[in-house]
Amino acid sequence: MMTQPEVLDAFARVVGAQNVLTGDLASSYEVDWTGRYCGTSTAVIRPATTAEVAAVVTICREHSLPIVPQGGNTGMVGGGVPLHGEVVLSLQRMTSIDEVDPVAMQVSAQAGVTIESLQLAAEAAGLRYGVDFGGRGTATLGGTIATNAGGLNVLRHGMTRDQVVGIEAVLGTGDIVRSMSGLIKDNTGYHLPSLFVGSEGTLGIVTGARMRLVASPSHRVAALIALPSIDAAVHATATLRTHLEGLEAAELMLDDGVQLVSREFGVLSPFARTYPVYLLVEVAASNDPLDEVGNVVESLPEVLDVAVAADGHRRAALWRLRDDHTTAINRVGVPQKFDVTVPHIALAGFVTKVRSQITALHPEATTWIFGHVGDGNLHVNVTGAQGDRGLSDTIYGLVIDLGGSISAEHGIGTSKAKYLAMQKSSEELTVMRALKQVLDPDNIMNPHVLFSREVQSGTA
Repeated sequence: MMTQPEVLDAFARVVGAQNVLTGDLASSYEVDWTGRYCGTSTAVIRPATTAEVAAVVTICREHSLPIVPQGGNTGMVGGGVPLHGEVVLSLQRMTSIDEVDPVAMQVSAQAGVTIESLQLAAEAAGLRYGVDFGGRGTATLGGTIATNAGGLNVLRHGMTRDQVVGIEAVLGTGDIVRSMSGLIKDNTGYHLPSLFVGSEGTLGIVTGARMRLVASPSHRVAALIALPSIDAAVHATATLRTHLEGLEAAELMLDDGVQLVSREFGVLSPFARTYPVYLLVEVAASNDPLDEVGNVVESLPEVLDVAVAADGHRRAALWRLRDDHTTAINRVGVPQKFDVTVPHIALAGFVTKVRSQITALHPEATTWIFGHVGDGNLHVNVTGAQGDRGLSDTIYGLVIDLGGSISAEHGIGTSKAKYLAMQKSSEELTVMRALKQVLDPDNIMNPHVLFSREVQSGTA
């Protein structure tokens, strides 16, 4: 058995000594961006190719070293942080993007490419990548595949899973699987790309992918609609979905969150007064949809006020009210985050009840809620709470009781692992464990994610 210095030397022979980080050099990889999850790694290894990833995994398997794959480290559930002394395998050096295929409307890229870089590559070819969210400049392709990220445009283009048409990954055995043809019709057995989407690095490390692109509409219109209630926003979204074919986003914001963004960043609301609820929608089309949007919004029964923006600058100003929520909340304090999905009919009741329950448990805390009303995904953020003290049990229990999901788009990670059995049947869990056993027989791939019964979190 090699000593730790000898193992580090073995890593260095694969990736170069400058890409084997320990001590202070590794510290930024050992804490998540929120500061909520922190740990200590054996080392941070930064490969540049799939072959190097495979070699690193092989060394780790030979020496029973568990691995935490890490992309942009923008996760919300502690799935990319070495909470148990694991080796961090960072994909940040793997940033190449192939030439866009305009005929197939696809592009292949390495896992470390940021979503923003992928978007820019698609735009340069006159196309668009259909997934978008506020962390686009930092979040990486591999990480979003591993967590099946959603974001702002799920209404029209679906989750990350719907964009993946090919995958390259290194299994826990060190073997490389590659299915990158991008063929839309290929019914020759199991669809391996789908297997790795949402797997959170527990089956293998995604090193590259071939992604579907979509047409880039030439016209965009955004509208900020003030409404009296969440129920009104839900019903308005249903009407907009049925009458606006190009509807891409429907975002729910509450008055306290909008006011927080305005205070923290000086972003001004277009309205002279405040309102209880805001619905931010965006429509994209090949022909100017401005009149169509105006007509449909005018037909909505409970609109209190509306601001419509067609040019890029004004649309961006409206979107800042939504996009800056996360950063503004982080300025208040390190938040406890709960990313959940609730059936549309239960959204309003959930918000009322969850606020009440959080206050009962933590009177000192503040609850901030916003999200994607079109798909029922709400982001519940709690600041000022002294520890968890029943928060997770209460919130996830309420979500399950309402027929929702404890994870909408950020994965299970370590923070939700002990709650997975509430969401999945014993039969489903048996199948999941069997798949992991085949692809990762020594349980070195993110072993404390998904199936762990403990919540391991720290404070930076």
